[in-house]
Amino acid sequence: MKKILLFIFFLTYSFSCGAHMAHYSKFNKIEMEILKDGKVIGYNYYFFKKDKNKTTVTNQIKFTIKLFGATIFEIEGYGEEKYIKDKLISFNSKTRQNNKDKYVNLKLDEQENIFNIKGSSYSGKASTNNVVGNWWSHKILQTSSQISPISGSIKEQIVTFVGKEKLELYGKNYEVEHFKLTSKDMSIPKDKRLNFDIWFDKKNALILKVTYSRLGDWEYRVKNFE
Repeated sequence: MKKILLFIFFLTYSFSCGAHMAHYSKFNKIEMEILKDGKVIGYNYYFFKKDKNKTTVTNQIKFTIKLFGATIFEIEGYGEEKYIKDKLISFNSKTRQNNKDKYVNLKLDEQENIFNIKGSSYSGKASTNNVVGNWWSHKILQTSSQISPISGSIKEQIVTFVGKEKLELYGKNYEVEHFKLTSKDMSIPKDKRLNFDIWFDKKNALILKVTYSRLGDWEYRVKNFE
């Protein structure tokens, strides 16, 4: 019975949130703060540019971890997703991670209806059922696999509905849906594994908060959207 109810929920959820880019036509930007162990260490910003049926989503991310005043880990990256209506046409990113350069160059092959990827961790073809693993898009909750926005690797995932909750952020109250997103194969190394808690505001089609644990407690949370 529980499995049947879960199936019905995802069926309903998929249809109610199916029109992807239309949900984001009202947004110009989404600003997320990045926290580690309760302290703000950086940001993740998304900017939306619309031109008729074309949408470009620009992603900027930067954070720094310090220990006794010395930088021990840092990331700074830039990415750009291009859509025509709901179809992802291309994605390109460059990321500097601890003095190492990582990248993704993805392009849609419209004849074969497949993604061609050249990335620092993976180069090859990928199904168009994949989504880029960025936190601005609710489609990450509807897919069975995602493409790393940093390296291009493909990760299979399972999304589980936890329940409806209330969430307070920066003095604002939201009615949210809580999800758990995990790797399909939980035997892979922990530092490669997906294991996120996600709080989704269905009214605004917006992921408001993401948490996970990896050498500490991490949190991405929406500070502002307009």
